Amino acid sequence: MNNDRQQPKDWIAAFAKQDWKTPAVAVAGTLASLGLIRMYSNGPVYRQTVNLKGKVVVVTGANTGIGKETCIQLARMGATIVMACRDPSRALKAKEQVVHLSKNENVDFIRLDLSDLSSVRQFASEFCKKYSRLDILFCNAGVMALPKRETTKDGFEMQFGVNHLGHFLLTNLLLDRLIASAPSRVIVVSSYAHTFGKIDFDNLQWQRNYSGFAAYGASKLANILFVKELDRRLKQQNANVGVYAVHPGAVRTELPRYILSSWWKKLLATPILPLTYLLMKDPYHGAQTQIRCAIDPSLQHTSGKYFADCKETTPSAAARDSQVAEKLWQVSEKLVGLVEK
Repeated sequence: MNNDRQQPKDWIAAFAKQDWKTPAVAVAGTLASLGLIRMYSNGPVYRQTVNLKGKVVVVTGANTGIGKETCIQLARMGATIVMACRDPSRALKAKEQVVHLSKNENVDFIRLDLSDLSSVRQFASEFCKKYSRLDILFCNAGVMALPKRETTKDGFEMQFGVNHLGHFLLTNLLLDRLIASAPSRVIVVSSYAHTFGKIDFDNLQWQRNYSGFAAYGASKLANILFVKELDRRLKQQNANVGVYAVHPGAVRTELPRYILSSWWKKLLATPILPLTYLLMKDPYHGAQTQIRCAIDPSLQHTSGKYFADCKETTPSAAARDSQVAEKLWQVSEKLVGLVEK
């Protein structure tokens, strides 16, 4: 029987022999190239799923970006999701979207403002009254590169206060639930920006020489050091709680909103905005690394590690400093009131 359909290799050969001066072929080649770049920029997808029915998951910053995408994906696996967000109106709208897309009604919202330690304590108290277990905690929320120094309600530099101290206190207040629900996991969203961060114990609150990007880098370095020390302490207790720091990649979310806070910055950025759709991950792909760290059973022996693009990666030398990690923990305990100053 004759077969008029060419084999794939024949198509490739024919494509390579095309006259690239032909507009249609040139357009097709350009689109194909852009598609390949887009696929590469998005990075890997963790395609395994697990049954999370009966499991309780808390996600901070859950109303947008990779936080909301994480809620959708884990809700589809059957988890009970608690969205921890600052703005009730935005959170409730996002909750409706999560329920609709996941077909899972077990989605809750409890208000959490990480820039206010009293709100962190109120969240932990309300959560523990409503839920007897906690299986996965995503410390996902964050602020980035504030153009001028701002402080939290408790007087901490905003990025250090929200990105590190708020999550530090939250995790410690929920630690008993995590240990009692073991095996459980804590996922802390850091960033490659930790590589230009520095922990200066004499200037933790950036009262001198403030730089938005430097302060952001320091807060992301603090995230990894927190994971390192938390893992050490949990292992001393023989607690079966896995702790992971993740770099989600350059993701197209609301996080850089402060970078474009003025009209002239937006004007300057206009020519390059189309490139962000080509070179930055979308939220679905940006959430893949933290989803893998949350549910992959093969990672149970890699607690305390740093992940990017769904695989274990070595962070900077500063992020591997055990002495700084321990001292940061001790200082943080005092700052948030877990121990007396």
